[in-house]
Amino acid sequence: MQIDNYIEYALLHPSATERDVIELCLAAQENNFRAVIVNSYYVSLATELLSKTNIKVCAPIGFPLGATATASKIYEAKQALHDGADEIEMVINQGLLKSKNYVSVLKDITDVKLAIGNTPLKVIIEISELNKNEVIRICEICLDANIDYIKTSSGFSKNGATLTTVKIIKKTVRNQIKIIAFDGIEDYETAEKYLESGADIVGIKYGVALFDDKRAKRNSKIFKQYIKTFKEKDLKAESITENI
Repeated sequence: MQIDNYIEYALLHPSATERDVIELCLAAQENNFRAVIVNSYYVSLATELLSKTNIKVCAPIGFPLGATATASKIYEAKQALHDGADEIEMVINQGLLKSKNYVSVLKDITDVKLAIGNTPLKVIIEISELNKNEVIRICEICLDANIDYIKTSSGFSKNGATLTTVKIIKKTVRNQIKIIAFDGIEDYETAEKYLESGADIVGIKYGVALFDDKRAKRNSKIFKQYIKTFKEKDLKAESITENI
């Protein structure tokens, strides 16, 4: 099974550098991955690096806890789109879900969905923090919100995806919402099992090499070229600011 086009490559560590982002994008190109996921600050860089490819750039919002105000999520999503993001993913407000305040959970998701229009929205439900009934409930809410993808994990909780939960999500949403299994997937065989169990996409973290013959390569020349470009842009911006 050829799974390259079903892989999303994520770099969300708070200390990730510009060089890391560049290497992430180079590895995504080498392996023909579906998308890269970067924190919103790096969306413009990733967009420029991947401008001549079909690889999507996805930005997480309300990340990683999901407890930020809906208005903040909307602002962050719009800024990411302005910077070139192709897709947005948001973390649910778990506290609201556990409070059984389902109307507010739905409104949080729906308001973001309406704000970004036709841009695909992925909703991170953080399965390690939820019991089976809560997983089913949030899936039902996502169906009502008409979102595009449900993602199992943020990568910042105690556990990532499980085959059992992917099957529960699939049984609930059927083919109405696509499923992304993320975190804890570190080899080709495991990725394949998730796809066979109902996941539509598999997310892996930066540094994981699913394919032994396709490892990310450092490229100092390209790194220096892009850093130079962005420094020149910064200097130009400073010059304009000084003359105002």
